Amino acid sequence: MRSQFLREVAHAGLPGALGTGDPVTETDLARLPEPAQRYLRFMGVVGRPRDWSFRLQFTGRFRTKPSQAWMACETWQYNSRPAVARIFWIRVRFGGIVPVVARDTYLQGRGRLLIRLLDLFPIQNATGPEYDLGELATYLNDAVLIAPSMLLVPAVTWLPVDADSFDAALTDHGRTVTARVGVDERGAPRDFSTTDRFCVDPDNPKRLRRARWTTPVSGWAMIEGRHVPIQGRATFHLPHGPFTYAEFRPVPGSLVFNVVPGK
Repeated sequence: MRSQFLREVAHAGLPGALGTGDPVTETDLARLPEPAQRYLRFMGVVGRPRDWSFRLQFTGRFRTKPSQAWMACETWQYNSRPAVARIFWIRVRFGGIVPVVARDTYLQGRGRLLIRLLDLFPIQNATGPEYDLGELATYLNDAVLIAPSMLLVPAVTWLPVDADSFDAALTDHGRTVTARVGVDERGAPRDFSTTDRFCVDPDNPKRLRRARWTTPVSGWAMIEGRHVPIQGRATFHLPHGPFTYAEFRPVPGSLVFNVVPGK
């Protein structure tokens, strides 16, 4: 899966390596709301050049509806700042036997969900404005939890909320997504919440429903001077109650920053 994923990233037409640029300073943080400053210090961005890409592998479990049993999964993803791009693969085995590979992508301002049995036979190939907005919101989530210096760009607006939260709004290709980030006294993110994502309507599987989406974090580990989530989960908040559909843990040693597409 890894080699095939890297080949696809290499052929996605994303920008190559960028210069390191100047390190982030306290002056760069001064204009931001205090909780956002606390968050960025906790995440270790001060003194480091702004990141422009990252690659990461997760393991965990996944399901597509509340009544479904959990399935073990493996994921790979690559995110790029210059192009505002996200390529995410997840592989599960239905019944523990049959592999199904899904791709969540945001490329050139367009979101897409492609699911294939055995990674050969299409099950779903979905595009449209809901996917454009939803994938951009997921890119914002990735940056908040993994590579926050990717958000220190003119396309991102930081807005005050209260003593322990702030809003971040990202604009790309004429559309804007917004999320609320809650932090603790250290600045560690506790949760990310947005209403700019969509899920299958449980009352009508043929349509998508806009719903609040959260990704609470269980804890943080320090790796090479950076804080990284120990475990996270993804939850849609639906009229019938919350639906947690994914729980992921980063694979140790798999997180790489500022890596050329496909490397």
